[in-house]
Amino acid sequence: MENFALRVENLEKYFPPAVSGWRALVHPGTGLTVPALRGISFALARGEVLALVGANGAGKSTLLRILTTLLIPTRGRAEVCGFDVARESAKVRLQIGYHTGADACFYSRLSGRENLNLFAGLNNLSATDTARRIAELSDLFGLGPLLDRQVRTLSTGNVHRLGLARAMLHSPSVLLLDEPTRSLDPLAAAEFRRFLREQIVAAHGAAVLFASHTLSEVEQLADRIVMLDNGIILACDTPAGLKAGTGAQTLEQSMEILTHHATREAP
Repeated sequence: MENFALRVENLEKYFPPAVSGWRALVHPGTGLTVPALRGISFALARGEVLALVGANGAGKSTLLRILTTLLIPTRGRAEVCGFDVARESAKVRLQIGYHTGADACFYSRLSGRENLNLFAGLNNLSATDTARRIAELSDLFGLGPLLDRQVRTLSTGNVHRLGLARAMLHSPSVLLLDEPTRSLDPLAAAEFRRFLREQIVAAHGAAVLFASHTLSEVEQLADRIVMLDNGIILACDTPAGLKAGTGAQTLEQSMEILTHHATREAP
């Protein structure tokens, strides 16, 4: 079996421009599009942690939404565990766990436990496996008695913890995370990073693709980094390789050098 958990080949995504008012009347159906991803290619190995970095609007969230089957690519191909995200979306969703700190998507009048039971059922977990996984994840994220409170009564940080637990309920082969430690306090964030490395990756062999603006977190977690800018890949290398290739002392300096170079070469 191929050792890739995820493969992206010449992936492109274009969105229609935000045209309204008189412009929409004067220029209906112009076909003008806004590029979000412009022919990107990379692969993620089983048991590897890959970080997406780049400024806001670089294409990170668009890429994650395509890989989670929430968006259809304009051109190109993406596969998760050998399944095409556009043609085999149901099979892809069985392989992935997804969490974004910006979108809770819980039933606010249900308790955390009731929500997790619901999502476990949607992932075809048995009652025994559901109870076991909820107990394990409750210990990991320090949810405890919070699980039996209505979600609408929880703080933003605790809802975030619950979202991470939901993404990991069915022990996915590929974990896709958008700002994984957003809203977590420093101790909880450190514990999550430890669990991610020791349990999800080392013990279970899951592959992880995550987007983050916290470069210290990227350096701690990532085996390799994909640096995006305006929908293209500027570099894909290890943290040490990126710094060595740019002659920089830090990842932040590497980003600045690569982005400045790309800006100068842009037509």
